Amino acid sequence: MEKIDFGTLFQGIGTLFTGGTAMFVARVSLIALGLFLVYLGKKKILEPLLMIPMGLGMATINAAVMVLPGGKQGNLFVDPLVTDTDELFNILQIDWLQPIYTFTFSNGLIACCIFMGIGVLLDVGYMLRRPFLSIFLALFAELGTFAVVPIASSMGMSLGDSASIAMVGGADGPMVLFTSMILSKDLFVPITIVAYLYLGFTYGGYPYLIKLLVPKHIRGIQPPKPKKVNQISSSQKLLFSVVMCVILCLLFPVAAPLFFSLFLGVAVKEADIQPVVDFIKGPLLYGSTFFLGLLLGILCEAHLILNPKIFPLLLLGILALLLSGIGGLLGGYIVYWFTGGKFNPVIGIAGVSCVPSTAKVAQKAVSQVNPHAIILQDALGANISGVITTAIITGLYVTLIPLFT
Repeated sequence: MEKIDFGTLFQGIGTLFTGGTAMFVARVSLIALGLFLVYLGKKKILEPLLMIPMGLGMATINAAVMVLPGGKQGNLFVDPLVTDTDELFNILQIDWLQPIYTFTFSNGLIACCIFMGIGVLLDVGYMLRRPFLSIFLALFAELGTFAVVPIASSMGMSLGDSASIAMVGGADGPMVLFTSMILSKDLFVPITIVAYLYLGFTYGGYPYLIKLLVPKHIRGIQPPKPKKVNQISSSQKLLFSVVMCVILCLLFPVAAPLFFSLFLGVAVKEADIQPVVDFIKGPLLYGSTFFLGLLLGILCEAHLILNPKIFPLLLLGILALLLSGIGGLLGGYIVYWFTGGKFNPVIGIAGVSCVPSTAKVAQKAVSQVNPHAIILQDALGANISGVITTAIITGLYVTLIPLFT
């Protein structure tokens, strides 16, 4: 009878000590980070629906490393790098989450399902009441999405990789997933992971950015109410969603699945098809978000994170979000100066399209200084415009960049 040692019997522990010092540190650190994300989700500091499955998945995948046939270390959850068709079908019968990854994550379906849910939750009326203001602020809040492309390129990254990591500046996870899936297949998984890990920056970092760049006496400004409030009917919202969908799909067919998913959600809501609305904003959105978080956690495996290409992505992702926040506030300051100090520049940061998080962050920052100041409607207008603007930039990148490479 062959002798079985401790490391063979308990392979997760055994592989922890046989993979080298760097692998040991990486796995232990990722297990700790995963548990911390669960804690942040439980405390609702970050979105629990995303962070709890992501954190537990991250901790689990780095604990469950085993020796596979052939001596290779791996796991029984998912292999994101399979390209051979025959091998893929074999793995689909073995790896637990491989079917969900292959048929929903790696083809962008899960991003489109989430985007449909976002469409159902959006009220485009906030944007249509003050469309030019909303679009103006949203464009400035795309600073990181544009500025990081030449920065990443100067660091030796390809144009496709540069554009994909720059999309993190839009703070819209499905957009990053879709863009990197098309333009950066080799870095698709780590870029998507970076994007969702850093979305927490909009919750935790942007309040400090607002305090740093907007003085207290300006932060508390209550913008004057417009003399005439335009009432936007559901028919007008439906017409807007239909026309925008068709126009954007005509311009950027390669990004049509995203446009269609977003505006279909808006259209179903405004047409008051309640059973479908309940399905999309309930089981579809919650289920898709849950499995997205689970897959992202499972993909945070130490072998992948130790790739030397990952560290620049971590830096560029946070830079993109930082520049977008600064750009949004800059846009807000321009409107502030143009209106003679009657506009609150904090609203500008809501142009970063993490709906509705950045709008809530803006309102909270203002309320801390002036509890009577209400900026949420204008902030939501910029927020919703930011979603559409980020979708358009996605269309631009996935259409134009292949022409230059």
